[in-house]
Amino acid sequence: MGHMGDLDGGAQRLVAVRADELSLDEVFRAVGDPAAGGTALFVGTVRDHDNGADVTALGYTAHPTAEAELRRVAEKIIANHPVRGLAAVHRVGDLRVGDIAVIVAVSCPHRAEAFAACRALIDDLKREVPIWKRQSFTDGTEEWVGAC
Repeated sequence: MGHMGDLDGGAQRLVAVRADELSLDEVFRAVGDPAAGGTALFVGTVRDHDNGADVTALGYTAHPTAEAELRRVAEKIIANHPVRGLAAVHRVGDLRVGDIAVIVAVSCPHRAEAFAACRALIDDLKREVPIWKRQSFTDGTEEWVGAC
């Protein structure tokens, strides 16, 4: 897994699944476009609880096809929305509370379009890209989220 920047010279500018820390600046720069009047950005962070239990650690694991699936999801968003620029990056490995786990951003001609495309992108990513979360809790138990 690595980095697929400037994928096709078109709207899909940055798609990656990586172990390195994620950068808001990198993602925001990737979606910049002079024809875009609106940019929507979503940042998912590791929280300290889930379903009433205190989380002590969290790790993300990705299937080898995760980055290709993420690219497929991005292509679907571009096909269904007037996207000028799109970026989606997801982190894997061990993360701490407060760390950024995922960033998606979309630029479009207007804000309503950008909001709709960004929402669809994060929702489809969570539903369709094979990335699983392992949470460890203060009581010593663990839970896999998103695993089949």
